[in-house]
Amino acid sequence: MNALLLWLHIGFAIFALGPVTAATVSTPRFIRARNVDVLRYLNRTTRAYAIASVGVFLFGALLGREFLGRPYLSVSMTLFIVAAVLLFIVERDQRTAIRVLGDENPDDDAKAQTARIAMLSGLVSVIWLVILVLMVWGDPSPTP
Repeated sequence: MNALLLWLHIGFAIFALGPVTAATVSTPRFIRARNVDVLRYLNRTTRAYAIASVGVFLFGALLGREFLGRPYLSVSMTLFIVAAVLLFIVERDQRTAIRVLGDENPDDDAKAQTARIAMLSGLVSVIWLVILVLMVWGDPSPTP
């Protein structure tokens, strides 16, 4: 059973976290280009893969159920929740940018959303890397 949970955990990490990170990181470029069609696509991608990333958390928690008191898992789970909240904010800013750019108002170029999305998506990427390091070098062996 643990082998299946590990496969699901790693599979969801690869196939959910990678696309959501790529979609959020590339969003500011298309806001600056005022390409609303691509922004709509990136927003749908962000929403779908952010929801799918819950599988990473779920299968990881099931896999590490006997080690949940370990600091590396507690920190990883907390960071994951922080990243999920940040993704929620990024998705909201994507919707705002789409609405603003769709109004065809030349005065508003969604600079606030561009900066915030760039900052938060970069932070989410760093959080994923920290979690990866914690998962690779965490010690799941029982303490004597």
